Amino acid sequence: MLIIGLTGGIGSGKTTVCKLFSDLGVPIIDADLAAREVVEPGRPGLDRIVRHFGPEVLTPDGALDRAKLRERVFSDETARKELERILHPLIRARMNDQLARLQAPYVILAIPLLLEAGQRDQVDRVLVIDAGESQQIARACRRDGQDEARVRAILKAQCSRKDRLAAADDVIYNTGGLEELKPQVVQMHNHYLRLAAGKGTETACPT
Repeated sequence: MLIIGLTGGIGSGKTTVCKLFSDLGVPIIDADLAAREVVEPGRPGLDRIVRHFGPEVLTPDGALDRAKLRERVFSDETARKELERILHPLIRARMNDQLARLQAPYVILAIPLLLEAGQRDQVDRVLVIDAGESQQIARACRRDGQDEARVRAILKAQCSRKDRLAAADDVIYNTGGLEELKPQVVQMHNHYLRLAAGKGTETACPT
């Protein structure tokens, strides 16, 4: 099974593109969803986070207070790296378990920090969802209700657009509307089907 790693910066449109691929019948394994699952109450991930960061990162009902934890690690690189050390192996194991249950020509692993976390070797191809910085900021502010300064800080902490594109095997440009995005997804879908079937020899999607 061909494994595609889908990534992109904040506000690039990864969720929208995954939905379009899913509509075409492509299985999607989402790292963000796996990250939420491994810290549900009763899971080892939550216990490890509480042991390290303290019970103050919990809500009154015992669930993880994501906003409080995010605030805690956002400006503290040491804390962020410790959180990643706790969660990344659990997330990877969860995704691998889901992957082992699938049968399809190809699967998409949606991993926002694919390149930042050094997970390139887990996939056969890297698909980057690209958008301009001003578009990313506007979308993230509108979607998450965050202010521009916070979104810019997140952008700065992520892999640069230049480096992300340099690491890409394939690119979908989400710089317009849905009517421009859908044909690119269909074209990429057909490209991956050909590669999965061993019928294509191209190394990049034709434009």
